[in-house]
Amino acid sequence: MNNLSLIELLPKVVADWKKEVEKIMENISEWNKIKLQTNEIVVPAKDSLKTVFKFWETNLESEDWQNRLVYWDNILVMSALLAWDTANNLESMRWKIDLIYIDPPFDSKADYRTKITLPWTELEKKPTVLEQFAYSDTWKDWTISYLKMMYPRLALMRELLSETGSIYVHIDWHVGHYVKILLDEIFGKENFRNEIVWAYTSWNAWEKDFARKHDTIFRYSKANNYYFFREYRDITDFSKSKYNLEDELGKYKIVNWQKKYMSEKWLPLEDYWKIDIEENDFWEVPIVNVMAKERTEYKTQKPEKLLERIIKASCPEGWIVCDFFGGSGTTASVAEKLGRKWISSDIGKPSVMIQRKRFIDNEAKTFLYQSIGDYQKEYLAQTHGTSFRIWDLSQIVLSLYGAIPCTAEENPTKNVWYIKESKTLVVVDSPNKLTNFNSLKKALHLKDTFLWGWKKVVVLGWNFSSTISLELRELNTEEIEVLVIPPDLLDKLKTKQGYKKLVDSWAVKFSSLQYLDIFTPERIISWEQEQINIKLKNYIILTPDALPLDEKNKELLKPIIANSPLDLIEYWSIDTDYDGKIFRSIWQDYRQNTENDDDPLRVIKEAKILTPKKDWKRKICVKAVDVFGWESEVVVEV
Repeated sequence: MNNLSLIELLPKVVADWKKEVEKIMENISEWNKIKLQTNEIVVPAKDSLKTVFKFWETNLESEDWQNRLVYWDNILVMSALLAWDTANNLESMRWKIDLIYIDPPFDSKADYRTKITLPWTELEKKPTVLEQFAYSDTWKDWTISYLKMMYPRLALMRELLSETGSIYVHIDWHVGHYVKILLDEIFGKENFRNEIVWAYTSWNAWEKDFARKHDTIFRYSKANNYYFFREYRDITDFSKSKYNLEDELGKYKIVNWQKKYMSEKWLPLEDYWKIDIEENDFWEVPIVNVMAKERTEYKTQKPEKLLERIIKASCPEGWIVCDFFGGSGTTASVAEKLGRKWISSDIGKPSVMIQRKRFIDNEAKTFLYQSIGDYQKEYLAQTHGTSFRIWDLSQIVLSLYGAIPCTAEENPTKNVWYIKESKTLVVVDSPNKLTNFNSLKKALHLKDTFLWGWKKVVVLGWNFSSTISLELRELNTEEIEVLVIPPDLLDKLKTKQGYKKLVDSWAVKFSSLQYLDIFTPERIISWEQEQINIKLKNYIILTPDALPLDEKNKELLKPIIANSPLDLIEYWSIDTDYDGKIFRSIWQDYRQNTENDDDPLRVIKEAKILTPKKDWKRKICVKAVDVFGWESEVVVEV
């Protein structure tokens, strides 16, 4: 930024960040406020050797609370939770969350690539475009950018907390001392309760420093009347052995010539949580070992015992726990087991994929899988002052496609260009936005109304709704085409030389969408019930260019696309009575589910579902998510 130190910069930037929070809070009450949309109601029922008969035992309408897994940037998720959504009958969560635990990223050099193990090879996936934008913004100007990312989020978390609520911020030595300054500013120094030290063991070698073997967890309350349950350590066997005398009142030992009777509970737990040898008086919380049942292979996964202690201390049974950097889903998973309500969100597709599978594995109660609704994403991005970057990127994409710019007066949003010879309008969507059915309708409307007459409109998108391929086929018109912007484009545009090389070589490939195909479902009807057999037919990916892979990994993927594309399915689920609006997932299978076969690297290709009989046609919807996070769905009537 400039030569000022971080301490010198803080007063000014904090004032700016406060204004940003004020603007967000103002927007929450406006007509264009952020909304959550439900992509899937998940009734955990993973495929096994048993038949499935679970959804009809659950009356969703009678439940006043649904746990939620939300995909997207948490600042938008929190804005949506703070807003009233009268259309979907969802009240504001302002001042209603009882406990927030967050474990935000705190390493600027972290590797956000994901390894994917397939039956015959291993791939390395890069972050999605949305994730790349988030990570680059977080560390653009190093620590000050990180704090800029954290400040409005912490401020919104305070708005969500109830008067008796608490927040735990899990951090390490990289930025913990700076984050505490923000927490003091937002929550008040008087509401600081503990600096908890979580010590652990690992095998890193430190030659010139003391080994860094602990994280810090800052605990703040919203106000002075916060809830806190004091937990005591169980007395150890070693300590019990000291009470070697006994009378009618129990076991005791002599201390200063006085009888001291043994209690089953020992000292109150401290704010120093240590891992040590088994016989000690400290609360033991080891990191998740490689063979642990709870292990998900998520890099920053925290142990369940750690979250169990936090939740028990600051959230009574039946109250609400939130984690806005959900990661592997440990917070929500433990909250579920302890009888607490939960909301978990993350901006990473790998995270939400792991979380959904984990909750199904744990046979959680029915939960909602949600995301941010359509156009509001881009609106908020513009209010945050990043719109110029999005506009610049749009113009680069359009020029690489070979389109011609309209004038600023004709096209103030700068995302609509054209190809004169073929009378084609070209529209590029924002990387902060899902291209969906509304995008298609708007594009067709533009084709008919924008300036001169056009024969066709091409929509270039980064991120897509799961229904986009299906809806495109249902439109059944050659007047619109949807293409995928290559996800590695941002890497290639890091330098001016990279951009010039792309323009000169015409090396950018815009790819067609992937889609799922199934065989016609079979209904076997008996007296009171019916069995529905649904079988996957094919998963069509025309080219790996649309996937977040480098050239080496694209080459590794090509044989799989050609010979066994269904091996790329990570998760698929079924709604046997789809209403055309909300997908109710009553059956699921996913890689690593070995309760129906012994193959952890593939899903099964056929589902057999037993349901109550219906005497009319069924509308069946099948959704699939591939190993890269792309979603597809197909709907059939039988």
